[in-house]
Amino acid sequence: MVRYVHYELMCSFVAVCAAAVSSAVAFSVRGAPEFEAGLGKTLASFAFLGAFGAAWGLLTCSRLKWVGEGHEFDTAVPLENPDAVLPTPGSELRGSVNGILFAFMVVSALLGAFLWDRMLALCPLMFAPPWLTRAAYAARWERRHGLLLWQGEVDDQPLGEDQFLYSSVRQATR
Repeated sequence: MVRYVHYELMCSFVAVCAAAVSSAVAFSVRGAPEFEAGLGKTLASFAFLGAFGAAWGLLTCSRLKWVGEGHEFDTAVPLENPDAVLPTPGSELRGSVNGILFAFMVVSALLGAFLWDRMLALCPLMFAPPWLTRAAYAARWERRHGLLLWQGEVDDQPLGEDQFLYSSVRQATR
């Protein structure tokens, strides 16, 4: 069980860290990239990709049937026994870090950087804006409803493998 906002924030943090690691390795092995088109055009393309990623994040937060998961927040069910399933405050953040995602992003970025172009070492940065946007949307949803949104599986409430649940903000976690 993990808080949805924390998970999305930690995924964006993992993407930034994966880009930092893969670019440090790729640029130290193959050299720093030269900007033939100019630094301004390169920064503009990164800004465009960031804006596109944020727009994609907004689309995935929408209530559209096949793309958005915003309607799933409203169908979240209350936690029946929060003390039994909610993690302690320190373990919650550690549980939000996805090590497999980090390894996959670093390896795929390094493969792209070594096989094609050095700038592909920065490709994990493309995933940070959508995750940040989803975290901001979920935080807004929590604030508007006065609840905390959780994602995970609870044995006592078999609604599915990965479900959205909510608890009260006033509910003290262990």
